[in-house]
Order: sequence, then structure tokens, then C-alpha cells
Amino acid sequence: MKIVIGSDHAGFQLKVAMGDLLRSLNLEVLDVGAFNENPSDYPDFAEAVGRAILDRKAERGVLICGSGVGASVAANKLVGIRAAVCHDSYSAHQGVEHDDMNVLVLGSRIIGVKLAEDLVKAYLAAKFTNEDRHVRRLAKVKALESRFAVSSSAR
Repeated sequence: MKIVIGSDHAGFQLKVAMGDLLRSLNLEVLDVGAFNENPSDYPDFAEAVGRAILDRKAERGVLICGSGVGASVAANKLVGIRAAVCHDSYSAHQGVEHDDMNVLVLGSRIIGVKLAEDLVKAYLAAKFTNEDRHVRRLAKVKALESRFAVSSSAR
């Protein structure tokens, strides 16, 4: 599995640690930055992670900022991206199983490395269930996206 990983400056150290974890699991890692702790803007990395998934350069993503909130908000602006901040293992796997979440967002100022490792492992081990109720709900989410998303050409 190929995983895209990105963070702003606040998430840089946790991104480095999660990249090491992913490589230790023999996963291919596409790192889209930040590449240092110089001040940077989380929307840039949310877009880079999301685009890598939408362009099929990666199957899933891990995105990190200080709280996880801003990066999650930004990533969900990309049509086809389903990102969520998860700071517990249940949400990290359930988001994939029930909601087909494709970007795990972490807050580096909220959780430590060990918990982040557990969350990433739970997220990666999870698969969408394809149960009728989850398929139905995901279809409704996609319908909302279709109705309310503004194409970039309309801006």
C-alpha cells in the first residue's frame, strides 16, 4: 500500500516519526512536506495529501497539524476526500470501516508518538465494510458533495 503523508511545521516532528513507522511496516511513503519546522500553512499540505490520493499516487493519507482540526477542515474541501481527526483507536478504524475515510488527521499538540503509532496502525488495518447501511450512507455523503461542491472553474 502506498501512503501519502504531510504536515505543516507544527506537525513536522510527528510526521517524521509516522513516516519512519510506515516505512518500518514496509509501506511505500510519499512525503509531500513540510520538510522542516519553518512556519508553513496547513491548507497547502492538506491539498497536497488530498491531491495525491485523488491522482492515485497513494491509496490513503496521514495528515498532521497542531490540533488536527484545521488540516481536517481543509482536506475535506477536496471532492472525494474524507478526512477526520482521530485521537482514539476506535475512530481511526471505524472511520474507514463505516465511512470509507481516506485521510487520517492527527494533532501533534494533542497526542504523543506512541498513541499516533497505534492510530496509524488501526487506520491502515481497517477496510470499508461494504455493508448495505454503510454503502447507503456513503452514497448520501457523495450526493451532498455533488450538490454543494463548487468546481474550481466556477470560482
